[in-house]
Amino acid sequence: MKKLPIGIQTFSEIIQEGYYYVDKTEFAYKLLTKGKYYFLSRPRRFGKSLFLDTLAEIFLGHKELFKGLYIYDKYDFKPHPVIRISFGSGDYSLDESQTINEIKYILEDNLETLGLECKDLNDFKDCFRQLIKEAYLKHSQRVVILIDEYDKPILDNITNKDMAKRARNILKNFYSVIKDSDRYIRFVFITGVSKFSKLNLFSGLNNLEDITIDENYAEICGYTHDDLLTVFKDRIEGADLELVKRWYNGYNYFGKPLYNPFDILLFLSKNHEFRNYWWQTGNPSFLIEKLKEENHYIPEIENALISEEALEAFDVEYIDFRALLWQTGYLTIDERITDERGRLKYKLKIPNLEIQYSLNELFILYLTNQRQEMYRYEDNLYEALKTNDFHSFINHLKTIFATIPYQNYANNIISKYEGYYSSVIFVYLMALGYDVIPEDITNKGRIDLTVKMKDKILILEFKVDQEKDKPIKQIKERRYYEKYLNENKEIYLIGMVFDSRERNISQWEVERVDG
Repeated sequence: MKKLPIGIQTFSEIIQEGYYYVDKTEFAYKLLTKGKYYFLSRPRRFGKSLFLDTLAEIFLGHKELFKGLYIYDKYDFKPHPVIRISFGSGDYSLDESQTINEIKYILEDNLETLGLECKDLNDFKDCFRQLIKEAYLKHSQRVVILIDEYDKPILDNITNKDMAKRARNILKNFYSVIKDSDRYIRFVFITGVSKFSKLNLFSGLNNLEDITIDENYAEICGYTHDDLLTVFKDRIEGADLELVKRWYNGYNYFGKPLYNPFDILLFLSKNHEFRNYWWQTGNPSFLIEKLKEENHYIPEIENALISEEALEAFDVEYIDFRALLWQTGYLTIDERITDERGRLKYKLKIPNLEIQYSLNELFILYLTNQRQEMYRYEDNLYEALKTNDFHSFINHLKTIFATIPYQNYANNIISKYEGYYSSVIFVYLMALGYDVIPEDITNKGRIDLTVKMKDKILILEFKVDQEKDKPIKQIKERRYYEKYLNENKEIYLIGMVFDSRERNISQWEVERVDG
């Protein structure tokens, strides 16, 4: 049984040490035979760094490493000088000198590797220009530039606009050298988590081809389910494959659905234990800060319809929160839609159960500031719904609302409206792993929340400061439940009235639908 390449980003080590490897060299071959300047955005731990290292080995001419792989007998492996740039290892959140010092270190490292010198390292822009030109002259071959984590100095300051702008300006100045050095360049590949506006960061590099959602490169990073069944056949044996897909599969770039490699490799190494591996290694606190700035209605975020312009409009001055969640891997594309006016839009969704559990726990923290008690509340709600104990279910919800700190209401714009109360219930139910549909459309109107479970369906309607029986009366009069009669599940209608002064459920009613 081969070794699992957990966290290994060095292609030669994977090949020489006998690790599992999913062959991505067909995509490399397409890139280096069809174009010159490329950009790719993918979430963290998706295999971007390994792919860049694979490109480096190809351009360095190390053909022996590729024996048995797609590219081996198709490419000439002519050696080129390779410049590698990565901002992945630093922390750039203190001041701009960290970014400048990292650039100097990167240049020093490349100068040493290529046997070159620079007149003045402090003038990093001119030094970069010299590096490219001198590498070309020394080796009589055009230069390859591979840039990894190009955006990290900006992302490290995503909640500090002033620092983020300074980092952006430094990087813009640095990257501008690439355009001016075109005559010496054979190939450029730039990758990172985010997709900052090319006009603002790569000024003048108008021929940079963005392959982020190009279906021809959809599977350039990540694993498909077919990869699990073939490459990892001996490791996946005995696992509940449908549950594996529900937990970890689902990232969509208009090819086959993808797994984040980090997730699935840890799952295989931990004897098929279902856990939130990817989430545990990240620090999503910046999402809370962005939420506090903008006060979003959570159900709309998790079922977003976003224009192509909003998906692309990502910069320090304006970051669409939905685009941020997509680029960082908390949402993925569900489908591409062209509206009546011919405009392109994207419907987003949560990719899998791992992210559903974890993202909604983050939203619970944002809405309620409930930390330690969150998991106890989740367990209580789950047990009550499993046994159809709706009295306990409502009482547990009352406890949740009663323990939300006052400042969460005072500092939250939507706390004055029905949307706040429904958001809290929505995120708790989503964190239980249920299929929860907000503003569920029927031919009679919209259901506030529909909860689809294995054995039953809950139809919930909310009102604020209204008299008794209004919510459930509306459900019954408009016959919302008819949409689900053919699913052969128990259907329960749940109406709730919230008292805005008491900030809690004041009245409620549950009724089962009989055929």
